[in-house]
Amino acid sequence: MTRQILLGAVAVLGLTAASASAETFTWITFKPQGAGDAQARTTQWLVDEFEARTDGEHQIEVFWGGSVAATGEIPEALANGVGDFGDIITPYFPDAMPLNNAVGFFIPQPMGTLEVGEAMERWHEEYPQFSEELESQNLHAMGFRPLETYGMLCREPVEGIEDLEGKRIRSYGFAYPALIEAMGATPVSITTADTYEALERSVVDCTPIGPALARGWKYDEIAKYYIDMPLGASFGHLLAMNLDTYQGMDEETRAVVDQLGADYLQEYARVLEEDRARVLELWQGEMGVEVIDFPEEDLTALVDDPQVQAVRDEWIAKAEEAGLPVDEIVSELQF
Repeated sequence: MTRQILLGAVAVLGLTAASASAETFTWITFKPQGAGDAQARTTQWLVDEFEARTDGEHQIEVFWGGSVAATGEIPEALANGVGDFGDIITPYFPDAMPLNNAVGFFIPQPMGTLEVGEAMERWHEEYPQFSEELESQNLHAMGFRPLETYGMLCREPVEGIEDLEGKRIRSYGFAYPALIEAMGATPVSITTADTYEALERSVVDCTPIGPALARGWKYDEIAKYYIDMPLGASFGHLLAMNLDTYQGMDEETRAVVDQLGADYLQEYARVLEEDRARVLELWQGEMGVEVIDFPEEDLTALVDDPQVQAVRDEWIAKAEEAGLPVDEIVSELQF
């Protein structure tokens, strides 16, 4: 009887220890769960995969829609352990993350969504400066979410560079203001949320954007001409972690996180491309948005503009100061 009691106690202790090792991590994001776009859907995919790949031992609870931290608060919230995982819109933090904003200094550039994500993965793997920039802020990048390949959505047809002269074009970030001025147009700084009204009221004539995002924000209700110019994909979001959380995971769970970050990029790019194709079909049909091919040479010629080059030189100077092999990285961002 005594032996049975001891065996029972050992079994209970084993169950208790297993329960104690299970963890529920938190994910903080600005994205509403009901958005239904590629970001929201693939975030849920990642959460489900994490639970499945840890055999249900660990879970991630997502706090959607800025309920824990607003967009501009997420890096600090993650660094302080308010969340374990989260979405960081990298271009919003140019001073804190200049190296990880590399792509944003090189618009236009030739890479699409998947290529930009794979470049970011490769740079983080090959050049420790990219990770160290984040680690100095108690952050770790477990994955990357680039934006889609951009063109220009306009209220009027644009068939060549001469049609852009005098236009008012929504601008943000590093490269776009200089590029827009090189086009002979006027850059107008407006947030994504305010762009619908700006198009509606003719405050701006055009905005750089991709089809899926344009449909998501309903800009295509106002602007009916999508100018297919080779701006390339911008880098968008880090799938970031609190560095202490990442380092505190056991080796097996860390391996799951590492692989899931790589797999996420592939899944996100696939879902985004499906969304893009669906929107283009919708535009051709009931939405009545005309897609106009823009001469590639009209755009790529603007790379030599002194203002555009000055923006690129700004990043190159930061990268050289950090000891990065600039030529190798920049070669991937040039036509």
